[in-house]
Amino acid sequence: MLEAAAAARVVCLILICWLTAPRGAEAAIGVNWGTLSFHKLKPSTVVDLLKDNKISKVKLFEAEPDCLEALKGSGIQVMVGIPNEMLAVLSSSTDASDLWVRRNVSRYVVKNGVDIRYVAVGNEPFLTSYSGQFQPYVMPALLNLQQSLAKVNLASYVKLVVPCNADAYEAALPSQGAFRPELTQLITQLVSFLNSNGSPFVVNIYPFLSLYGNSDFPQEYAFFEGTSHSVTDGSAVYNNAFDGNFDTLVAALSKLGYGQMPIVIGEVGWPTDGAISANLTAARTFNQGLINHVLSNKGTPLRPGVPPADVYLFGLLDEGAKSTLPGTFERHWGIFSFDGQAKYPLNLGLGSRRLINAKNVEYLPSRWCVANPARDLSAVESHMKLACSVADCTTLSYGGSCNGIGAKGNISYAFNSYYQVQMQNEQSCDFDGLGMVTFLDPSTGECRFLVGVTRSSSTSISQLHHSPAIVWIWILITWRVWIFVE
Repeated sequence: MLEAAAAARVVCLILICWLTAPRGAEAAIGVNWGTLSFHKLKPSTVVDLLKDNKISKVKLFEAEPDCLEALKGSGIQVMVGIPNEMLAVLSSSTDASDLWVRRNVSRYVVKNGVDIRYVAVGNEPFLTSYSGQFQPYVMPALLNLQQSLAKVNLASYVKLVVPCNADAYEAALPSQGAFRPELTQLITQLVSFLNSNGSPFVVNIYPFLSLYGNSDFPQEYAFFEGTSHSVTDGSAVYNNAFDGNFDTLVAALSKLGYGQMPIVIGEVGWPTDGAISANLTAARTFNQGLINHVLSNKGTPLRPGVPPADVYLFGLLDEGAKSTLPGTFERHWGIFSFDGQAKYPLNLGLGSRRLINAKNVEYLPSRWCVANPARDLSAVESHMKLACSVADCTTLSYGGSCNGIGAKGNISYAFNSYYQVQMQNEQSCDFDGLGMVTFLDPSTGECRFLVGVTRSSSTSISQLHHSPAIVWIWILITWRVWIFVE
């Protein structure tokens, strides 16, 4: 009875907030807050950064307690993610889904709590490179989680979505868009579920990856500045890759009978380093062009006057600990650097004409580790491999901002990256006597030699190795203990 009364109070609170909120367009520019970083800001600092920049919507890839605690009372609308590795467990048991909802949703959706609006069930689970390994679990997990939300009276407020990669559909022209044949039955079930529960279709669109992966892709077509390589599709003319990709999805949904389904862009952006075409100028041009295009409400040829419901930029901060398997640019998608400092001028269309930097960031002392000029560096290769296997050296890649600093510069950059990850531990700059500490900033041109943030703001390497599967096992053990006690 007490639990039912508490749930009823939560629903009443939500209804009051909804009824008293200003009506009008809900579309907004949000951001993805990824946390795979060696130099991790305090969650409270990140939330202040969001608020200072008037960013009202944020997407988390996991239900990280520290992040959710920091978001309490902020008024920021949140999409909480569930990693693909958890789908099998959630699909197999409503007890598991009940526990997940209790621990990660209902405990936070309270007065002065977290405004969780979406739960992202998986992240691009239909990606071709996964070879179908997550596909059998998506619908069962959705159905279990929907039941679990209903049990705590949140099913009508917290919407379940499945972020899809744009490789889920294909076509030579946008109007011919169709989902991959092997996905048609599953996607039909998914969109029926989404439609029945008032959820949007979430898609990740990356024109940069089209450019990066295809040397014949016309570069100007990736941006919004106009192109001499327009795509003509009947009476429709496409001047940028984003609109063409978006309308390919619209056509694919229409073929299934859901042509009017709301679409949310779960991820879109442009990296600033680590590869050719990944630079500050291109990132600013793309992101500003995207924001202006979306907020103009111009829409696309298949949806004139109807822009995406929401757009989540990828990403908020650089993530120096991300896998580089997709490319060495993968650690440089942030509109802010790892320490919350704006990389380039950007008007988000949210009231401020420029990005506002994070405040009160606690840095380590201003010192760097560089190659010792008095030593023979001929045996340095193994030390560089060690440093770059632990720390981030991707700016040294071809096309990166530090690619042209020379051999000694490369050594110093690798040494310093490792030194900062190790919190400037004295021994971490030894490298058998080949390294030395300097108090003179070795940064040159666009190549920035970073200084890390303090331990209170950061995260340890061991924390980054805790996989979602390990965390979930711990949760299941806890759940069994609870069941035994109860």
